[in-house]
Amino acid sequence: MDTARRIAAMFDQVRQRSLHLAEPLSPEDCCAQSMPDASPVKWHLAHTTWFFETFILEEREANFKPFNPAFRILFNSYYNGVGAKHPRARRGLLTRPALSEVLAYRHDVDRRMGALLAASPADSELAQLVELGLQHEQQHQELILTDLKHLLAQNPLVPAYLEAPLNASGAPGPPSWIDYPGGLAEIGHAGQGFAFDNEAPRHRVYLEPFALASRLVTNGEYLEFIEAGGYRDPSLWLSEGWDRVASGELAHPLYWQQEQQQEPGGRWQEFTLHGLQALDPARPVTHVSMYEADAYARWRGARLPLEAEWEFAARDLAVTSGDMHPRAAGGPGLSQMFGECWQWTGSSYTPYPGFRAAAGALGEYNGKFMVNQYVLRGSSCATPHGHARASYRNFFPAGARWQFTGIRLAR
Repeated sequence: MDTARRIAAMFDQVRQRSLHLAEPLSPEDCCAQSMPDASPVKWHLAHTTWFFETFILEEREANFKPFNPAFRILFNSYYNGVGAKHPRARRGLLTRPALSEVLAYRHDVDRRMGALLAASPADSELAQLVELGLQHEQQHQELILTDLKHLLAQNPLVPAYLEAPLNASGAPGPPSWIDYPGGLAEIGHAGQGFAFDNEAPRHRVYLEPFALASRLVTNGEYLEFIEAGGYRDPSLWLSEGWDRVASGELAHPLYWQQEQQQEPGGRWQEFTLHGLQALDPARPVTHVSMYEADAYARWRGARLPLEAEWEFAARDLAVTSGDMHPRAAGGPGLSQMFGECWQWTGSSYTPYPGFRAAAGALGEYNGKFMVNQYVLRGSSCATPHGHARASYRNFFPAGARWQFTGIRLAR
């Protein structure tokens, strides 16, 4: 399939999937915002459309006219080069425009984008911009699910997004250690296929000999940490993490709760996109901060992997997709590198040697966030099919927990 046809097909598929994710939801579900870090589903649907209108149609469409001039401010996220933006923490107050108008906005922009693509089949720069916009939308598809999960978890009715129940998993068995000799290695995107700018340039690093755990840490193993007093031992925690433990912010993974809150022996449960479920000890622990991941690793006499170690180990592995909730490990060898949980690393999010942000507002995409963040690797059960690769660099502040974040040990 030539590039023009591939991009047009991808455009239709990605844009339709966003609508598919919103199908089970009411207009009320789509409008609410549960915390400043999360955004309403309606906003995600509009912002991803704004991206195509602002960065492609406005620049390339003959006789361009915006669908609604007010949307330029309402649905700008963080692009200072574009102009003013509505405050992030107040996106849930945007009861207008209605969801129906946002859907009409998407339909209008999709129609105009289709006409532009059909009229410019040989425009390679346009194809690159459209693919960036689609990869951007896939990031927001994951955010739709994680932001929605946080929203539904605030509801005392504990509503499920997915009606199908989660089945209990078989015990994965103890993890093994997989050794790597270290030495000179190359990391970063190798140049085939799409990559974000923060994945380049490809460069050499020197790795000391290291080992990775064959699978992710499970709920059952993390429960052992809790029951052994892991949240009561300051020697295990980074200073900022212990401050959050001492304040009561951190006591167990996000979305865990005990069935009988007044009785210490109450059975543990976990809120999922399938609703409130009994905690499955075989599935990976998820929704933990870097502070918790680091403390658990110390308790086990291990550490978190460096991002270069993680990428070196994953370089030849097949990329798998997830299933809306992390699955238990199965089989020997290095597993669960993709498709279950984003894995915290011990690496700060900094530019690779020789990194240069692109000119213009699109240069704000990744580079300006290279401060006070940690790198996560892999992909999660909410990551869209085809969006993951070994060189992908996700990043969040150390305290973030609402993404599907998990733990892989290293030593």
